[in-house]
This record gives sequence, C-alpha cells and structure tokens, in this order.
Amino acid sequence: MQRWINLGLGVGLAASLTLNLLSWRGGHDADTRLRPNVPASFNPTIEEPRAGAGSYIDPLASVIGDVRMGRRVMVAPFASIRGDEGQPVRIGSRTNIQDGVVLHALETMENGEPIDKNLVEFNGKKYAIYIGDEVSLAHQSQVHGPALVGDRTFIGMQALVFRAEIGEGAVVEPGAKVIGVKVASGHYVPAGAVITTQAQADALPAITADYAFRTLNDGVIHVNTQLADGYSGAGKVDPNEEPKKATHSTPAPTSAATGHGAAPTKTPAATGRGPATTKTPTPAATAKPFPTSPTAGH
Repeated sequence: MQRWINLGLGVGLAASLTLNLLSWRGGHDADTRLRPNVPASFNPTIEEPRAGAGSYIDPLASVIGDVRMGRRVMVAPFASIRGDEGQPVRIGSRTNIQDGVVLHALETMENGEPIDKNLVEFNGKKYAIYIGDEVSLAHQSQVHGPALVGDRTFIGMQALVFRAEIGEGAVVEPGAKVIGVKVASGHYVPAGAVITTQAQADALPAITADYAFRTLNDGVIHVNTQLADGYSGAGKVDPNEEPKKATHSTPAPTSAATGHGAAPTKTPAATGRGPATTKTPTPAATAKPFPTSPTAGH
C-alpha cells in the first residue's frame, strides 16, 4: 500500500511541477518576449513592437518598445531588439536576426526635442536604426544606432556597426568593426578590419564575381525565410519553392550607390528523400500587425 501511496505522491508532484513550469514559461514569454517601453524624458510615449505577417520571434528573444518589423522576419533565440532608448527601430521584410544579435541605439529625443546627430534618414523619415529588406544579421553581431543597413546586406558574426551606414548588397565580414562612416553599396569589409575613417571606407574593395562571399546572403535568406514560415505556422509544402515577395518593398538607400539588384536565389537540388515528418510549429509571438503601408506606424 505504501508503495502505491508513494507512487501517487510522486506522480502528483511531477504533475504539479510540470504545470508550474508551463505557467511560468507562459508568463515569462508574455512578460519578456514582446513588451512596451517605459516612459522617460528621452522617450515619453509608450510604444509596443509590431511584426508583419509570417514573422517569428523566438520565446527566448526580447523585443521592446518602438520596433516595427516587416513580413517573414526571423528573430532567433537570445536576440535583443530594443526600441526603448533610441527609436524608432525599423526592420525590413525577410530579414533575419540571428542568435545573440543586439540592436540598440543612442537616445534620439530629450524633453520632446529630437537629437538629430543620433538619427539616420531614409526616404525622408528619421530612424534610430533602419534595417532594409533581406538583410542577414549573423550570430552575435551588433548594430548600434544611429545606423542604417541597406537591402540584401550581410553583417557577419560578431561584427559591429555603430554610427554608420552600410549600402545595399554589401558584406561586413565576421569580427569587423565599422564606426562613423558610410560604406558604399556592393563593397565588403574584410574580416577583423576596423574602419573608423571615411578614407578607409572609400578604399574598401568592391564585390566582384570571384568574391568568396558574393552569394552568401542569398543562401542565408533562403534558409531563414523558411524557418520563419515554419515556426510561425505558415510553412510551405515545397521547401524548394521560391519565397514569395512581400507586397511592399523597401527601395535602396538614397545615400548609397545603386545598380546592384538582388542576386538570384539558388534552389537546392532535389535530394530524393521522402517527405520529412511534420512537427507542430511553435506559436509565433503575438505582436501587433505591421501597418500595410511601409511608412505607416512611425
């Protein structure tokens, strides 16, 4: 009899611990994954993050304040996106924010007056951080505003962009630091380089056909849009299908040279394997929907 009593007590304790853990995790997600900023002299209004359709924010990521994301954005575990000091923060469609990435900015207002030196301008609007469409921010990279990163740009692992503008189709290789300069479209910053003067930035090499990482971002976008689709519950039947474009597209930064169109997405060859086992997707974060107009909501 005592054996059955002990077994019953053990089962009851395990069930209680499981329920408490699930309750704590649910509360943890609600409290920390997506939340508004607190009012302050440098940010008097309270704003909540918003994400477009098909975007996924991992339960272990944190998004705070005036942050606007486009469609099919993938935010990986331990990413921190803060629009509570410098704001607003804008992230384009089909962009991926990988594990451990930090987006943060210097204060952009004090006592109701804008601090222009801590803002970047794009299409006539000012932002603390502006990230374009189809941008990859690789593991543990940091973009600290004021900063602008143009469409289809790759920011490598543990790289830093601070008070800088990176043109579209550029590559910042792992460990590079870009501070206080503008990098032209279609150029790259070598791994580990420290670029702090405009003369250094102007001398950076152009991306050519034989550049080793010329198409790296294409593959990263190909993977992460599918991850966002799957985790958000909007997964595709055919993983080789070309990702659909969003209904609105971010034009290239006006301050950077243009003419570098999006490189064609490579479709992986068929593997000949049977269909993968379908898993129930993790629920996406309950962010407010992104406005249908790309300029609305700011």
